[in-house]
Amino acid sequence: MHWIGQFIGSSVGKKLLMAVTGSCFLMFLVVHLAGNLTLFGGKEMFNSYAEHLHGLGPILTIAEWGLLFLALVHVVTGTLLFFQNLNARPERYVMNKRAGGRTNSSATMPYTGFLILVFVIFHLLNFHFVDKSTTTIYEIVTGAFESIVYVILYVAAMIILALHIRHGFWSLFQTLGANHPKYMPLIMGASIVISIIFGFGFGYLPVYITISG
Repeated sequence: MHWIGQFIGSSVGKKLLMAVTGSCFLMFLVVHLAGNLTLFGGKEMFNSYAEHLHGLGPILTIAEWGLLFLALVHVVTGTLLFFQNLNARPERYVMNKRAGGRTNSSATMPYTGFLILVFVIFHLLNFHFVDKSTTTIYEIVTGAFESIVYVILYVAAMIILALHIRHGFWSLFQTLGANHPKYMPLIMGASIVISIIFGFGFGYLPVYITISG
């Protein structure tokens, strides 16, 4: 079992953990976006979705704890890699940031990740950890987006999420060994498309609610 600790403690092991946990969050975002899109169906459809989701009971609880565990692993591992890279390059060199596939989204990954973490906590406090005994989830969501400040913050957070996903998607394939000249251009293109889908899909919802309301 000692080799497991050594592997996880290595740079390669940490990057693999980031890739695995990141891919799990991508799958979660797909499911979460699909559920949020029921908002376009109106109050009854969205409340019905929420009721069916909470009707899963223990399964939902296990999934939530699982996501919390994955989040802790992702955040801690990402933080360790960030400081590890800083220690490896104590001095800043004049270089082309786009060399070797380095983009604005890759250069800002630690910072966008931190901002996403702050937003998730804020988001949970406003939607998950609230009293739902006297109101419906639809009313909670539409009530929150009555504030133009919250709409702006939410849209800004989704833009940051899209930047994070853009790099994270192709990076996980690179970590898993798919860094081949034949496939990487396609994967890089797919990362842009997927980031736009998530960014626009989540980001348009508060705008739609504000306009339709």
